[in-house]
Amino acid sequence: MVRSKPALVPALALALLFAALPAPASAQSAVAEGQKLAFDRGKGNCLTCHVIKGGDLPGTIGPELVDLKKKYPNRDELVAIVFDETKRNPLTVMPPFGRNRILTEKEISAVVDFLQTL
Repeated sequence: MVRSKPALVPALALALLFAALPAPASAQSAVAEGQKLAFDRGKGNCLTCHVIKGGDLPGTIGPELVDLKKKYPNRDELVAIVFDETKRNPLTVMPPFGRNRILTEKEISAVVDFLQTL
């Protein structure tokens, strides 16, 4: 009698699938980090120009940040806006947070995670 080895492919595929999914705790921590950056007057500083639910002393230069996941269903578009809005709108007053290295790519990702919850 010849015994066959169990197929590793389904187990490996399942492991890769779960590895690609963000853990709920890390997703929550990314959103919390994004909110912290967005409200930080010395870093993201989004409140200087935008009204954001939960923020103190917001500005009114930019639009109110609500329903962003609905407005920008493609997450990459929102990342690009935060990274460098001048590519889309050369006349914007929004700082190019990524191009000017105000925020790292990881920080921009966290801010976008937060913005998508608004």
